[in-house]
Amino acid sequence: MPRISEELWAQRRRHVLTSAWSCFARNGFHATSMDQIVAATGLSTSAVYRYFASKDDLIDATADEALSLISGLFDELLAADPTPTPDQTVTALVAALHRRGQHEGYDLSQLAMQAWTEALRRPHLHELVHNYYRATHANFAELARRWCVDGHLAATADTTAIATLLTTLMPGLIVVEHLGDGISAAQLIAGLNGLTSTR
Repeated sequence: MPRISEELWAQRRRHVLTSAWSCFARNGFHATSMDQIVAATGLSTSAVYRYFASKDDLIDATADEALSLISGLFDELLAADPTPTPDQTVTALVAALHRRGQHEGYDLSQLAMQAWTEALRRPHLHELVHNYYRATHANFAELARRWCVDGHLAATADTTAIATLLTTLMPGLIVVEHLGDGISAAQLIAGLNGLTSTR
């Protein structure tokens, strides 16, 4: 078989992955078979297995993609000058959640929910998700530290506690988006501000 370029290899691998996402979004990880994924790609079985050796490999790649999107957002927030305010940060997080659903056939935030349950039974995936939330907590703590310096928060504010609150809030956003009535950034900001109101 002729050797293909790295670019074409990456394109085909991505095609297999996004085809799997559409199947996972419809039927979930466990009710989706490799035969269904192969059919969705329009490729041969051997071609699909050239890029992913098993469904577990596809699930791992799905979880990694779903989690890395928010990591990329933190890179942007921390690189911005000036640092986005707390309200701007919450708005950016909600906007990122909504962008995940702008793909025809799948929503990466919904797939992230599936990855959480899968992580409960697979140690490798559990470690991946755990490390993601540790990194998220560290990013929020750094943002909170900057908010204190910039005067958005009291200089004596507990940045670790703030990071814990915001890290815990993030999965709830996804749950409300898919299983509740959804929420806007304005609603979320009003609720957070209400917690600190003294009147």
